[in-house]
Amino acid sequence: MLTVPRRSGKIDRPTDPVGKAGTGRITRLLVGQAYGFIRLRNGREVFFHRADLRDASTFNSLKVGDPVTFELIDDAVSGARAIRVRRTQRTR
Repeated sequence: MLTVPRRSGKIDRPTDPVGKAGTGRITRLLVGQAYGFIRLRNGREVFFHRADLRDASTFNSLKVGDPVTFELIDDAVSGARAIRVRRTQRTR
C-alpha cells in the first residue's frame, strides 16, 4: 500500500523581503513603463517599480528631484531594487 505524506494544513506564504533603509532622490521616471530610478547619496542609481510605492505616494505624482525613503534589496538575479518607497518632504 502506497502512503502519501500528510500536509500540516498551514499555507506557506512567501516572506516579504526586508531591505536596508535608504534615502535618495528620484532621477528618472518612465511613466509609460511604470518604473523609475533613485539616486543614492553615493551616486548609485537604484530601480523601483510603481508597485513598490507605499502610503499616499502615487507614481503619477512623483517628479524628478523628489526626495524619497525606501528599503534597498540586492537580488542576485535582477540586481538592486528599492521597495517600500515613500516620498518625503522637500527641504528648501
